[in-house]
Amino acid sequence: MKMLSRKATFNSHGQDSEYFLGWEEYEKNAYHEVENPSGIIQMGLAENQLSFDLLESWLAQNPDAAGFKRDGESIFRELALFQDYHGLPAFKKALVEFMSEIRGNKVSFDQNKLVLTAGATSANETLMFCLANPGEAFLLPTPYYPGFDRDLKWRTGVEIVPIQCSSSNGFQITESALEEAYQQAQKRSLKVKGVLITNPSNPLGTTTSRDELNLLVNFITAKGIHLISDEIYSGTVFDSPGFVSIMEVLMDRNYMNTEVWKRVHIVYSLSKDLGLPGFRVGAIYSNDVAVVSAATKMSSFGLVSSQTQYLLSVMLSDKKFTKNYVSENQKRLKQRHQMLISGLQNTGIDCLKSNAGLFCWVDMRHLLSSNTFEAEMELWKKILYDVRLNISPGSSCHCTEPGWFRVCFANMSEDTLNLALQRIKAFVDSSTTTNNNQSRHQSNKNQRRKSFTKWVFRLSFRDREASER
Repeated sequence: MKMLSRKATFNSHGQDSEYFLGWEEYEKNAYHEVENPSGIIQMGLAENQLSFDLLESWLAQNPDAAGFKRDGESIFRELALFQDYHGLPAFKKALVEFMSEIRGNKVSFDQNKLVLTAGATSANETLMFCLANPGEAFLLPTPYYPGFDRDLKWRTGVEIVPIQCSSSNGFQITESALEEAYQQAQKRSLKVKGVLITNPSNPLGTTTSRDELNLLVNFITAKGIHLISDEIYSGTVFDSPGFVSIMEVLMDRNYMNTEVWKRVHIVYSLSKDLGLPGFRVGAIYSNDVAVVSAATKMSSFGLVSSQTQYLLSVMLSDKKFTKNYVSENQKRLKQRHQMLISGLQNTGIDCLKSNAGLFCWVDMRHLLSSNTFEAEMELWKKILYDVRLNISPGSSCHCTEPGWFRVCFANMSEDTLNLALQRIKAFVDSSTTTNNNQSRHQSNKNQRRKSFTKWVFRLSFRDREASER
């Protein structure tokens, strides 16, 4: 071990989080409807498998794109040879147009301000390298995606300071919470370089309101810091209120070409909106020329293959396809979301009201044996090992209130989701029966104790009367 670096041996990756431990247990005993029907069902993976048929249908109708041909002629050699890290212009153009389309064309994006990365993970880490030094901090509203402890901190040395949000207002960001987090960072002698949000939120499945976005812009303006808006779920918004991009807020306030304009950055990806996490397509969008230049140089450590860029440039340039895909995918997400919500409500479990994403923020506080994170871990282990469902506990998302869980719904078939709901119902019914029996047993014990006390009292009273006579 002494031959390795501190980075290689120091346990700061975050892999010991229950978020990742649940995945490890799932991989040991993964559910399969035929080969392992009693296995663990994966509900901790935010993956969109609901619209693969639309993608496969497009590929079947466009064999040239999948076969690396242009106008019937092979371009294999062209794609196989070295490409610089700026990316294919045709793909960057198609990607920024797709980003605008998802935002209702209320904002437009300049492809020259776009940096391609190998997924959003790489994009977020690259921005940390560009905006902060080791030992400096970013503020993140809780609960937040557990992977950020790895993505933002592990290799960069940047610290995360939580903005503590509460269920009392639906976990919305408040001015007091922002200020408190900033003060906490100062108490720890940490220089705050910015705020990072996910909009729509992972794990809440909610869009950030315009009021919150304006509050954030006011805050970073006052403090002279950056704002990163991770908008990788922007195309998954399936219900009102609609999605509002941070770029739209800046334009509405006429902040173009100001210092604040240059301190706001967007992260995007095709992993969630298009359901292509294996393609590793992410992007940074920044109005700061220096950030774009530095991030482009850093992107050479995590490029998107030319073959992937070519295929997706053709797909995203098909406006008829993208319009239909986005609309149909959102309908399917809404239906699946409702299926999960209704199924949980039938078992007496509620969820935070949500309108986006591939998951629900589920309230199981009433199932805890006590209002502690130890009780949350106890419940999580029962659900993982006994119910055989992998869900993500709120503590892994740095939630300040025990009993909340992130449950994903778009990475499985309807039959599998129905089975998961059946397992949850059986578990809750069993727990309720056990608790009722324990309550009756305790009640009987208390009744016997009261009867015995009354008997002793009557006996002592008669003895006292006898002695008084």
